[in-house]
Amino acid sequence: MIEHTIRIEAPPEVVWRFFTDPARMARWLGPADLDPTPGGELTFQLSDGPRPVVRGRFTELRPYEKIVFTFGWDPTPGVPDLPPGSSQVEVTLSAQAGGTLLTLHHIGLPPNLVANTYTGWTGFLGTLKAEAANA
Repeated sequence: MIEHTIRIEAPPEVVWRFFTDPARMARWLGPADLDPTPGGELTFQLSDGPRPVVRGRFTELRPYEKIVFTFGWDPTPGVPDLPPGSSQVEVTLSAQAGGTLLTLHHIGLPPNLVANTYTGWTGFLGTLKAEAANA
């Protein structure tokens, strides 16, 4: 399991939109196509490396508090084998003194993918922090 906790200088309502609005998600992850409803599809193409496509479905959405979605990669040369929907990402948002405390858990990863995925989330969450603070 991967866990990250960061503080973002923006309210939960702003941070929420970076997970549910395709234009805002594109600013920190890459081009996105989203249906932010339970069971709705989630697709985004990372802007780094071999530009892999992530596919999953939203499984839980509690406005401004919690977002849960499945996560996996489209088969792409140079991208680890993690079929779409085979792992899960849970994001919680808590209002905190004019900002948001964001905690991300990524579960269901094979052991050989944990280190690289942790590093990936570290970079992407740093970008999210900067983008949301300037929104």
